[in-house]
Amino acid sequence: MTASIHGDLVATDHGAAVGVVHGNLNLHPLPPLPAPPIPQQLPAAPGLFTGRTTELARLDRALTSAPQGQRATVLVSAIGGAGGIGKTWLALAWAYRHLERFPDGQLFVDLHGFSPTGEPVQPAVAVRGFLDALGVEANRIPIDLDAQASLYRSLVAGRRMLIVLDNAATSDQVAPLLPGSPSCTVLVTSRHRLASLIDRHAARHLPLGVLSPEEARGLLAARLGAGRVAAEPEAVDELIGLCGGHPLALSITARTAGTRPDTALAEAAAELRDLGLEALDHDTDPAASLPTVLSWSLRYLTDTQRTVFALLGIAPGPDTTPSTTAALAGLPGRLARRALSGLENASLLERRPGGRYAMHDLVRRYATDTADTTLPEEMREAALTRVGDFHLHTAHAAARLLNPHRPTLSPEPPAPGVHPHPLPDTAAAMAWMDAEHATLLATQRTAATLGHHHTVWHLAWNLNTFHNRRGHRHDAVTTWQAALDAADHLPDPTTRSRTHRHLGHACSSLGLHEQSITHLEQALDLALRHHDPTEQALTHQALALAWEQRGDDRQALEHAHRALDLFRALDQPVGEADALNLVGWYAARLGRFDTAREHCQTALTLTQRHHDPAGEASTLDSLGYIAHHTGDHHQALDHYHHALTLLRRLGDAYLVADTLDSVGHPHAALGQYEQARTVWREALELYRDQRRDADAERVQHQLNDLDHT
Repeated sequence: MTASIHGDLVATDHGAAVGVVHGNLNLHPLPPLPAPPIPQQLPAAPGLFTGRTTELARLDRALTSAPQGQRATVLVSAIGGAGGIGKTWLALAWAYRHLERFPDGQLFVDLHGFSPTGEPVQPAVAVRGFLDALGVEANRIPIDLDAQASLYRSLVAGRRMLIVLDNAATSDQVAPLLPGSPSCTVLVTSRHRLASLIDRHAARHLPLGVLSPEEARGLLAARLGAGRVAAEPEAVDELIGLCGGHPLALSITARTAGTRPDTALAEAAAELRDLGLEALDHDTDPAASLPTVLSWSLRYLTDTQRTVFALLGIAPGPDTTPSTTAALAGLPGRLARRALSGLENASLLERRPGGRYAMHDLVRRYATDTADTTLPEEMREAALTRVGDFHLHTAHAAARLLNPHRPTLSPEPPAPGVHPHPLPDTAAAMAWMDAEHATLLATQRTAATLGHHHTVWHLAWNLNTFHNRRGHRHDAVTTWQAALDAADHLPDPTTRSRTHRHLGHACSSLGLHEQSITHLEQALDLALRHHDPTEQALTHQALALAWEQRGDDRQALEHAHRALDLFRALDQPVGEADALNLVGWYAARLGRFDTAREHCQTALTLTQRHHDPAGEASTLDSLGYIAHHTGDHHQALDHYHHALTLLRRLGDAYLVADTLDSVGHPHAALGQYEQARTVWREALELYRDQRRDADAERVQHQLNDLDHT
């Protein structure tokens, strides 16, 4: 109420007399307080937003499924791409689609956690901005941050508002800006995971990755026009692949192509392919330069994390593990894991199943550039030497477990502080080889570039059993070809004969018959010249297999006999067993079944006595062939199934496929058509996986004939 002077007294709102006046006193109601302002601080909606259907739906679920009485808070962070992944655009796109949920307004602040300024917005500045937007007069704003935050929370309490906290660097930046009222919704975007925001404030985490190929194509079509994109589908596919689905990279590419409407997209793809990150740079606009945007993510890294990040850019292979990183960076395992965790938190690495870490291709290119510009050459080479030694010595341990009867050729000692990954048994050895195969191939290429000839050769040697059992025939040829180049620089003359022998065998398995025989004859000539009977025997075995591939079983049998004579003279029972089995196999293929059976039975006894499951399985397969072709189909099945059990235990997918193919024939001969169909289908799948096209075609014909039968 207000006081008017119309009488003798002035009355206050409390009814107390404060003086004597003349006139009448009339009381009037106070005018209503002004309605609180409705802030609308959201930046403009993304004009060409495409895709992200799954993420938008997940935001819907996350923000509508908050328990009763709890504020809905979602942390939108990036995985697999530090900057430019589209976090802000996603938040704004969702907000504009749901403005009706927030009739009391929207607050927005860019916290500049990662920006050209390098100075994140302080919480006090952000809170003050919110208080201004909520209509608080300057003289009512407390000085203390806690008091300001309390006033802010009081003003938004009970109001249906959206608060977008964009580009946060730390949880401390965000916590004072969180409202206390469950009526409010909060979206936080950051390159970091902001763990305490998730732990202490129950924020839901929405990881944001790259665009799918379809979404990427939609983005380019929206920017360049559907007609232009449809006119060059191959070029568009290449652009999407080179950008790796990264939204900012795609946007920069679209901007460049859009300003050159008369230039073919194939030319844009060629430029991006040739220039790499340089094509995605911008001299004057930092926010339009992918390398610059990525560089902001390094701001909060420790020195160790920066070094590890750079070294991962030059490390061989598509991904890494903590033990690999420890060797690469010369760190204890505990510190390597912490560094990887820090890079993951900064969205520079993505953790994948099996404890592996990978970078987006463009992030990796930036890491490579960082290594080249910030790390001394000797530091880079020392790191590559350590990681090469780590992979080589672990591969050596794996190869010894997979084939203990093979001659032991130990590599040189590893660099100081490098320890191989522990492998307790053959299953662990095969699993490690499977997981690291691409990295091991890349390690050999890196070693060749560095001129580390010893590493190149020993990697080929230690990958050999794995390649044979998994059917990696093309990789076997590639690694042994690299080993042959390295052998010229190694002192041991036996190295070159071994290399020609293995390269010849690898060529034979691919049907490269002329190259195979040439290499094997060179291997035999070197073995004779250096008076190496063991190498001679092994080369005769390889020649037997090569002539079999060429369809000449008589030549094959002759070389098998020579190998047998040499192994017997050398008193090498495991080698003798292998040669006996080969003699029996080729005798059987030539119809000499009694001779074949005798040799194979003797071979089986030797393999079992000397605990050679690989040789035992191969001999059982030969005995199955002999039994089947002499009409004893039940005995053939017994031999084949026993061989399969051993081969599966060894992980020898290559020979499993061959034995499955063989076992179908006695099943069919016994009228067991469903069993035959089952094993041939499995063989067909393995042949296709191993790219053994001729074998796959033959088995497909067998299945077709079986259907007709």
